[in-house]
Amino acid sequence: MSSKIKWFLLIIVLFILATGFGYMYGKSKRVTINYYHREPELVQQEDKDTKMTLVAIGDALIHNSIYNDASLDDGNYDFHPMLEKIKQKVQSYDLKYYNQETILGGKELGLSSYPRFNSPYEVGDAFIDAGFNLVSLATNHTMDKGEIGVFNSINYWKNKEVITAGSYTSFKERDYKRIYEKNGIKYAFLSYSTSTNGLTPPSGKEYLVNVYSNELAKNDIERVKQEADVIIVAMHWGVEYSTNVSSQQREIATYLSSLGVHIILGAHPHVIEPIEFINDTLVIYSLGNAISDQVGTDRLTGLMASCTIHKRIENQEVKITIEDVKAEFLYTYSTYQNKRNFVVCPYGELNDSILPGYRNYDEKYKNIVTSLSDKIEVVSLD
Repeated sequence: MSSKIKWFLLIIVLFILATGFGYMYGKSKRVTINYYHREPELVQQEDKDTKMTLVAIGDALIHNSIYNDASLDDGNYDFHPMLEKIKQKVQSYDLKYYNQETILGGKELGLSSYPRFNSPYEVGDAFIDAGFNLVSLATNHTMDKGEIGVFNSINYWKNKEVITAGSYTSFKERDYKRIYEKNGIKYAFLSYSTSTNGLTPPSGKEYLVNVYSNELAKNDIERVKQEADVIIVAMHWGVEYSTNVSSQQREIATYLSSLGVHIILGAHPHVIEPIEFINDTLVIYSLGNAISDQVGTDRLTGLMASCTIHKRIENQEVKITIEDVKAEFLYTYSTYQNKRNFVVCPYGELNDSILPGYRNYDEKYKNIVTSLSDKIEVVSLD
């Protein structure tokens, strides 16, 4: 056999051997990769404990005596001094709620008082400056200045760093799902009124004010329930000037609780009503008036209620509890002779020259607030 043939055969053998080993090595390599491959593990959610605090006051019921007291020489208004005594109290809370009872339609629509109110935008400026960031707009006075009043109100609020609910400029705006987050807790805020003083929104424009119905509430709650850890609902309901809970209030509260609502903030009676838990739902039936010029101590006294919302993640499950429920009282003071110098004053800063017998009133309202639950702590005057 010639040397050329031998070399040729040797090259063929080496080629076959190399190909075989490469195949075996590649095959072995693929087997090894497959053997050690594992499906990605699910990310374990660590056990956590976080909280969010809430403080709530009642109705900003702006009578003409109040906006006249706030008037300035240049034609504008300044309500800031009226809230100065509560400003420091609300600053430390995460969510700070109040009910804007009267529409902020602005002075261009003509300011007005009872029975069809219209208030200056500067009312909102003062509450925002005091720290309030959660505002209910669904009341029996929302339609007092008609559609233009609602649009003026919405245009004012939409440029502010606050969250509002209950009044809108379209169905699309009303039905838009809004989920907010604070301290790792996701929450939703909804608002409804059971009445509009007969001033119903035009047909096809029901978005102007959320008039309560079980169906509307259920649809709204179902829309946010899967994403929100906490659902807060402002309810304009009940019987004016009654410190007792009506059958309508309890029926609605029980229904909202069954839908998964965590906190209900009540308004409309203009006086303080009890606080209780229905299942795990905190129900504040009426916060009373935050500021007003109605007659009588009951109507000049409002509730400042607070709580801590706890979110706990244990064994991959989220649990929400409402704890540390506290209440103290506010009084709208003015110099009675000329209806000037309105100021919202905590009961802890009162004396008998401001409100004669204020300690007796404090005891009276404490008994009302705690009449349905022993889980409510009333802040002591001492």
